[in-house]
Amino acid sequence: MTAIWVDGRPDDGLPADDRGLAFGHGVFETMPVIFAAIPHWEKHWRRLWKGCRRLGIAPPEERLLRDELKLAVEGQERAVLKLIVTAGSSHSGYSLPLETIPRRIVIRRPWPIREIPPDGIRLRWCDTRLPIDPMLAGIKHLNRLHSVMARAEWGDEVDEGLMLDQEGFVVEGTMSNVFWIEGATLVTPDLRYCGVAGVMRERIFEWAGSHRVEVCQTRSKPARLLAADGVFVCNSLIGIWPVERIGTQRFAHAGLTKRLLDAMAEGKC
Repeated sequence: MTAIWVDGRPDDGLPADDRGLAFGHGVFETMPVIFAAIPHWEKHWRRLWKGCRRLGIAPPEERLLRDELKLAVEGQERAVLKLIVTAGSSHSGYSLPLETIPRRIVIRRPWPIREIPPDGIRLRWCDTRLPIDPMLAGIKHLNRLHSVMARAEWGDEVDEGLMLDQEGFVVEGTMSNVFWIEGATLVTPDLRYCGVAGVMRERIFEWAGSHRVEVCQTRSKPARLLAADGVFVCNSLIGIWPVERIGTQRFAHAGLTKRLLDAMAEGKC
C-alpha cells in the first residue's frame, strides 16, 4: 500500500501553488528500503543537497530528513521510497521569492522490481532526444518529461530504452545509467552536458577504483557502444542489469559484468 507524508505529516494534500507542481522546481531521490534501512543514504543525500543548491532551494537539514524517513521505513522489509524536495509555495510566478520554505514529500510504495531475465534484458534506441543543458546536468530534478516521452515509445516488448542527446551522443537509459565494456575498461557516457549522475553509477566508480579497473567517461555515438564486449544498465533499485540485446545486436556477458554482479551480491558494490 502506498503511503505519503508531506513535511513529516500524513498527506493532507499538496497546495496548488507549490513550485514543484507548477514549474518542476525541485529535486527527488528514489531509494530502496531493505530491512527498514536505506542503503547508501549518504550518496542520495549528497546528490539531493547538490541539486537543491543548484536550483536555489535551501536544502533541508539532514537530521530532519533522517527522522522523517525513519518513520517511513519502520517495519518495512522491502519497499521503495521517493523523497521529493520542492521550492515550496509561491505566488510570484517564475521569480523566486526572497524567502522560500521548501516542502518535503515522502512516498512509500511496495517493492516493484522483478528478477533479472537469465539471458539479460532487451533494450531499444529511443527517438526522443535529451536537451544539452550543463546547468541541470547530473542532478535529479523534477523535469523528467523527456524520459516520460521516451518511455511512451514502447510497451512490453523491451525492458529499457537508451537515449541520445541532441547531437546524437549516448547519454543514459530512461530510468538508468549505461555502461559498456571494451576489453578491461568500463566505459560510460560523460554526463557534464545532460543526464542524471546515478548513485549506482557512483558506487561502480568506487568499486572500479578499489579494484584497479579503468573507467572511461566519454561522449560516444551508438556505433561505439554496439561494438562493445558487453553492456549493462544500472540504478539504485535494479542494481545491475546485463544487456542481452539492443535491437537486433546481441551481447555476451563480459567478465567485468559478472565481477560487478558478484560484488553487488556480496554487498561490496
